[in-house]
Amino acid sequence: MSRTPPADAESRRAVPPVLCYPLDRLPQPDMALMSLMRDSLTPAGTVTVPPRDARVLSARAGQVVRILSVEGPQVGDLNLWAANDLSEKFYSGKTRQLHGTHVTTGDRLWSCFPFLRPMATLIADTLAWYGTDPHGGRVHDVIGTRCDPYTNRLLSGDDYHHCCHSNLTRALAEYLGISVTEAEPHVHDVLNVFMCTGFTQDSGQYFMKQSPVRPGDYIEFFCEMDLLLALSACPGGDCGAEHSSDTAKCHPLRIEVYDPDPDLLARWVPPQPGGYDRTHGAG
Repeated sequence: MSRTPPADAESRRAVPPVLCYPLDRLPQPDMALMSLMRDSLTPAGTVTVPPRDARVLSARAGQVVRILSVEGPQVGDLNLWAANDLSEKFYSGKTRQLHGTHVTTGDRLWSCFPFLRPMATLIADTLAWYGTDPHGGRVHDVIGTRCDPYTNRLLSGDDYHHCCHSNLTRALAEYLGISVTEAEPHVHDVLNVFMCTGFTQDSGQYFMKQSPVRPGDYIEFFCEMDLLLALSACPGGDCGAEHSSDTAKCHPLRIEVYDPDPDLLARWVPPQPGGYDRTHGAG
């Protein structure tokens, strides 16, 4: 049912917005120290993620993880967990509230309640030049949840088993030696690495477009705690047309892990869990 706008409609719309979470109140990472550590990195390991599949690996606190495009434009879906407690996992919604719909160098990937601490800090991004395009698209989003077989079934009526949700579930199950039924509840909303997305101006709907990533591009993050991470090479490839099918051309992604200079790492202060007492006003 439509209604005639009130007489003061324009003045209501003209009320200026207010940032919910001003960045100047956030604990800030020591980017100068992390820059020094970047200059001291030595290789510690490499994992290749095949197209339409996922891989899991661990990284210690203080290590640097690089996600690299190696053969062609490819989007990746990233999950993070505290290595010693899978209940502490990446919280894309809070990361979005604190930093914005898309992340880049200097932003942090936050864990869920009740922990709410940085799991990782982004320290390098070769696609930072992209900014905001004429459609409102940006890169590395924390908007989209991940492509999944449930929504695909709802919209198409078909079962597809290589959506990122399924890829992450299979990979975690294999890594932990548990069933996919046990692994699935641990899979959560992702950081869409290299994905170019936004919201349409007319309807406010989530859109994707061809990623600007090219071989040699990467994003790097500093591990603020011992991490278990899972990365899926999305079946949508560069996500320029569709996902949740075998139609798109897909490429592998590479995960590289690096060790910083121990003397520099000794100057880093690990983040602590949030200090809220969790009484919730109950006494």
